[in-house]
Amino acid sequence: MKQNIYDNEAFFENFKDLRDQELNFNDCIETPILLKMLPDLQGLKVLDIGCGMGQHAKFFSDQGAAYVLGIDISEKMLSYAKQHNSADNIEYLKMAMEDIGELNDKYDLITSSLAFDYAEDLELILKDIRKLMSDDSLLVFSISHPIATAYDGSCDRFTRTESGERLWANLNHYFEEGKRVVKWGPVDDYELYHRTFSSMLNSIIKAGFILEECKESKAPDELAKEYPAKFGGTVIRPDFVFFKCKLSV
Repeated sequence: MKQNIYDNEAFFENFKDLRDQELNFNDCIETPILLKMLPDLQGLKVLDIGCGMGQHAKFFSDQGAAYVLGIDISEKMLSYAKQHNSADNIEYLKMAMEDIGELNDKYDLITSSLAFDYAEDLELILKDIRKLMSDDSLLVFSISHPIATAYDGSCDRFTRTESGERLWANLNHYFEEGKRVVKWGPVDDYELYHRTFSSMLNSIIKAGFILEECKESKAPDELAKEYPAKFGGTVIRPDFVFFKCKLSV
């Protein structure tokens, strides 16, 4: 399934408003971890899958990448990227990640930030990515943590005190893999795919990759302490997981 929820006007505006806030999960938690896992970008040819608003593509360009191709299914995202995060060595292309097999090139680095949440068949997409890589290329991507995606909306994500303070995370339906339909922002039918941690690892292995590094997200303690209502849950359970992979020989 090729989901394009970001071209829903209400959803896009809500997402853009969230990203414009100084304190957001992407800029404060997810992006710093992802960027620390990248190699030296000088002279590299980079593919960014699900490039969104282009912040990462622009960062890659600024850090010395020779060429950056950002692909996304959303016209609204790409329009924003071209307007706000353009450079001579960045190209943006409207393409679903399920169609990357149509690309006919090799890249030194392939990245993706949370786009694989929408992948029904992660292994198939990883196999298509493998064909775009050379022997010494790297794949670095983030995906929502399965402890977070197991949530199906049937209960609160956290058990709380009477005053609302989070005590611990609730985990239910973890082994029931597949599509989740939940409310996010202004939409009631936000779709993503839940898979267990072992399924993620097996998809990486079966696609022909070796795992070099794996990290799980946790907000800095000082951030969670200063803004407990927003980030308090991030020190109880991870929201994101990150993988750095190279080709198996």
